[in-house]
Amino acid sequence: MGSTRRTGRIRSRAAAMAVCVAALAAVTAVPAQAHEPERRVPHWELKDTGAPETRFRGLAAVSRTTAWVAGTGGTVLRTTDAGATWRNVSPPGAGELQFRDVEAFDARRAVVLAIGEGEASRVYRTDDGGATWTESFRNTDPKAFYDCLAFFDHRHGLAMSDPVDGRFRILSTGDGGRTWKVLPDGGMPAAQEGEAGFAASGQCLVTSGPKDVWLATGGAARARVLHSADRGHTWTATDTPLPAGDPARGVFALAFRDRAHGLAVGGDFRPDQPSPNAAARTSDGGRTWRPAAAAPPAYRSGVAWLPHSRAAALAVGPTGTDLTTDAGRTWRTVDTGSYDTVDCTRDHGCWAAGEKGRVARLEH
Repeated sequence: MGSTRRTGRIRSRAAAMAVCVAALAAVTAVPAQAHEPERRVPHWELKDTGAPETRFRGLAAVSRTTAWVAGTGGTVLRTTDAGATWRNVSPPGAGELQFRDVEAFDARRAVVLAIGEGEASRVYRTDDGGATWTESFRNTDPKAFYDCLAFFDHRHGLAMSDPVDGRFRILSTGDGGRTWKVLPDGGMPAAQEGEAGFAASGQCLVTSGPKDVWLATGGAARARVLHSADRGHTWTATDTPLPAGDPARGVFALAFRDRAHGLAVGGDFRPDQPSPNAAARTSDGGRTWRPAAAAPPAYRSGVAWLPHSRAAALAVGPTGTDLTTDAGRTWRTVDTGSYDTVDCTRDHGCWAAGEKGRVARLEH
């Protein structure tokens, strides 16, 4: 009986998301006629965070009601009532830090990453909803600069740094972020001249399943995606068709709905520069990448698959949100608000966050 109920819930959620995707696609497909009844269209609904000076590039969506955001000024906020209210749960003494990534396991347990050179790169963990924090890692290598972190499950996770001595550096935890160790770099391909990660959305390092992880790069002659199938011990590198050849260009974010099907978005983050081919897709785990036939019209820094969908995803950036309903082959703009990152949960909780304290939830 329990299995039957779960199956029914999954099917109903999938049906609800299909309706949401269809409605989103209809926003830009056909103009509404004057005689048509008013339809409720899925849209981003801004939530008042009370932090207009903060830019939130870190986002962890736990459910439709619970989410964490992390950003400038060492700020971490948490909501458990769908964004109606936000609690400032920032780690004490972190005001000078720049949080760019947060990974949350539930409403009480979360790990945040501060970025920067040397000791500015740090990791904090909380087990009580942010009432107290423990600093579990502080970088002591002046050549390292950590950009993103990601978890396979509640225990195993990785963080990545820009190249040190010619190779990307990987930090590993097996106890939920309480302790960390640097992995040997013998299985890491050599970095290109100028190659690095972008700490733009907390999505330059992503996982799928118990062992697969992908790392996005830019700033060099070729924009690449690196893949590991053994939790970061050995890696392969693949070129992508995204813009490259400049420190401001590359792959900024990745999303995988399983170990085979993934999306990459990015471009040139400078507002006065065009970003053609700002999205690509893979169906073989990142061994090959194909450009979108109709890409987002500008640089995009965040991307997420919509839950219970094999073909729909959202990409966000400072100039808008784009939707794909064909697994990344084509994209169309559905919103022009500014967001840096996006994350979705299995109970249809899609959230976005960005500059000027902006956090929104997809309402449908």
